[in-house]
Amino acid sequence: MSESSQATAQNQSSTPAASDASTMPKSPSLTLILAATPSLGIGKGGTLPWPQLKKEMGYFARVTKRVSSPQSTGTRKVNAVLMGRKTWDSIPPKFRPLKDRLNIVITRKADEFEKTLDKKSDVEGPMVASGIVDALAQLEGKAEEVDRVYVIGGASVYQTALELPQTRYVLLTKIRKEFECDTFFSVDLEESAVWRRAGREELQEFTGEEVKEKVIEEHGVEFEFCLYERV
Repeated sequence: MSESSQATAQNQSSTPAASDASTMPKSPSLTLILAATPSLGIGKGGTLPWPQLKKEMGYFARVTKRVSSPQSTGTRKVNAVLMGRKTWDSIPPKFRPLKDRLNIVITRKADEFEKTLDKKSDVEGPMVASGIVDALAQLEGKAEEVDRVYVIGGASVYQTALELPQTRYVLLTKIRKEFECDTFFSVDLEESAVWRRAGREELQEFTGEEVKEKVIEEHGVEFEFCLYERV
């Protein structure tokens, strides 16, 4: 499987991030990125329940790699992708760490996790954090190196991130067909008074993508790209 299908695979037991929002350090805003069915299903058995959607996978890769802010002279900025331990484990070894991004893995067992890393293949990372608060604290000293911070799963990491004021945006791919799932996103963004769906121009400006079609079809599955902003 490609990096997106694995990286966004959700696990109900993904390591939760800790978090008293009052202890949050000043940090970049967080953007959740995920795909979900009409009933908010995001995974089954630790992987995606729908067939591989290459257009959606490509979108995930391009958006999470694309740097939005100008780069300082001599400094190459990258985006950070923040994930739980099981989401990391779901990515095939040959695809991790996710290329051209700063990978951050949330786990309460940092020492144990670091022993599993192949230092030769993991030369670009990942960083290890005990929770979202810890991850953002570590990123404070990397403001010149890191642009956006994306949260890519699993379910409990999304849940924790949604409770934090730093979470400003959600990039949701709406899968317009139901699939059997055992893991779900916790908030119906369309029904929430806390979230506003942005227009197509705002989506394009935010992602740097040209979104010509509202609905895309692949392998008999229709889906659309959406952006939600916290109000």
